[in-house]
Amino acid sequence: MSVMQTYNDYFVVSPKNGLSQFQTMTAYLGGSAFQTVLDNPVTAYRQLVQQYAKDAAGKPVDPKVATAEATAVFKANPAAACMSGLVPRIIGVGFKRVPKFGILLGLSFFLGEDGTISATSAFGASVLSAPFINPIRMIEKQQRAYFKTTGAEKPIADILKESAKQNFQPLFRGTVPLMGHSLASALLGLAGQPKLQKYIKNELSHYGIGTFISGLLASAAVTPIYVAVTNPLSRLEVIMQTSKIEGKSIGVTEACKEMVTDSKRFGLRGVFRGQGLGIAKGILSLTAFHQGRIWLTDAFRNHNISNGSYVPPVGSA
Repeated sequence: MSVMQTYNDYFVVSPKNGLSQFQTMTAYLGGSAFQTVLDNPVTAYRQLVQQYAKDAAGKPVDPKVATAEATAVFKANPAAACMSGLVPRIIGVGFKRVPKFGILLGLSFFLGEDGTISATSAFGASVLSAPFINPIRMIEKQQRAYFKTTGAEKPIADILKESAKQNFQPLFRGTVPLMGHSLASALLGLAGQPKLQKYIKNELSHYGIGTFISGLLASAAVTPIYVAVTNPLSRLEVIMQTSKIEGKSIGVTEACKEMVTDSKRFGLRGVFRGQGLGIAKGILSLTAFHQGRIWLTDAFRNHNISNGSYVPPVGSA
């Protein structure tokens, strides 16, 4: 098969789901952009709650103290705090999501799944996309890392200049926990939520439950499991990615030891700092992402029906 043929096939509408690979990818990116804008304030606040787990002397502090410090930072400059990290996250919709969704959907179509997500596709995408995603996440967290002392975002240019002195190696800190985080996100968020949403919608259809409410209920059901799995991994990322770029890097083993020390002093509250925020963020993020994706998917499918490139099966909704 020629490169041109492969390129053309990317825009061919599948008779199974009424969408081309290009339209499916665009719907995923659009849903991701919608989610990113809506959940950024919660994302920023949660990072600070996890980041302020240590005091100036490097000793663990009570989760309540960390939450109070994060709240104080937000109250001091609410607009800047809520918007912090949004630019790299929006840019990351392209730099992070194109590789992740591209690999995910590419594997899905290659395996004959036509846009549905299997465990095999999720695993492959989580491992192969991590090197593309991690630098953006590192920059995002570095922007917020010094809010308590400066009251402002750290400029992206400064982060890149400091990284360049070490051949940009610091941008790949936290890649290992990210792979685990990405796998859980793909399995539970991208694969599990749509299946659960479909089940809920079918079961509650006689109560007039529509797509949005069924999506919200599915997200609420999936999120506690997702956050329980990913919250410790998220803590590892924050520990590894918010240390000074020009200073000594923190490896996975050292970050794990820091979490163990935290748990010995504060129990599960220390391990699961930001858990409640994570659940709130997860419900908001999953619902916003899938709702945006569904809106675009329906719009593309209706367009394909109107121009005759897709004919729905007889009896389909």
